[in-house]
Amino acid sequence: MKTNHIIKAVKGLALLVFFGCVNASAQQTATFPEYNYNPFIINSAYAGLLPTTEMTASNSGFISSLEGSPRNFSLSFNSPLNEGKVGLGAGFIRDEIGVTTNTSFFAAYSYKIFFDFEDNRPYWQVYQPGVLSFGIQAGLQQFQDNLLELNIPNDPNFAENINATIPTIGVGFLFNHARFYAGVSAPNVLGDKLASRDDLDLSNPVYGYFGYRFFTNRFQEVMIKPNLLIKYEDGAPLQADINLAASFKNRFEIGAGYRTSSSINLLAGIYLIKNFRLIYHYNMAVNDSPLGNTHGLMLSCRFGEGYAKN
Repeated sequence: MKTNHIIKAVKGLALLVFFGCVNASAQQTATFPEYNYNPFIINSAYAGLLPTTEMTASNSGFISSLEGSPRNFSLSFNSPLNEGKVGLGAGFIRDEIGVTTNTSFFAAYSYKIFFDFEDNRPYWQVYQPGVLSFGIQAGLQQFQDNLLELNIPNDPNFAENINATIPTIGVGFLFNHARFYAGVSAPNVLGDKLASRDDLDLSNPVYGYFGYRFFTNRFQEVMIKPNLLIKYEDGAPLQADINLAASFKNRFEIGAGYRTSSSINLLAGIYLIKNFRLIYHYNMAVNDSPLGNTHGLMLSCRFGEGYAKN
């Protein structure tokens, strides 16, 4: 009896996934640490913003309280060229939820305009102040729905598996200063217009985010970083992530956030040697979400001076 309930729960989740993905979007929103510590994953304008090359691998959902809940793996790198005026990068993302798998690859280019002003900031902060960056990306997305695994007979909506190849083009904008940053991006402005199947209805999510960095005279070694991410998508409720993180001299990080009607997000990170950063994060579902709680890890490597100045 218990097994039957589990099977029904998984099938119910798969149905939710099917209608949510095919009629809305084939890619999940990046997690709290991904868009905070690797904004390149949602915004091509971030490519080459840092002084040296950065590589990041992220895996979330590898431990979950519910079978069929979201799993995500991403691998990306970006690097500055031409004295930082140009940035190049590439990324690989794989999302799994229920019987649905979405795999995408993209390459990105950015161009930057520098502003001639400075600001007092902690000596250990590596960010380049005063940059206006424009980015463009192109890629390929493979969407797969193994509907036959659900074993739902006599329903034409589940009579065959769905496989589609979708070319993508995205754009991004980013302003970065020592104290704050703001960006807008659309990773897939074409939607499903060039998809290999005409029965898909994929939307074009638009991300807007803003963050601030400040420290007080009393806590010179601690940087506080509040930030906000907003995701707009046709046919879906507006999604907002409200977060707060703190960094101690780029030695370790702690943070917490809330995703509207979805989850409470927690993270803790540590900087290893000077070139590696490891972050653990935990997403706790709220409002009886069927997706359950998930754990995740993100490992980044920054070449050259690394993440902290001594």
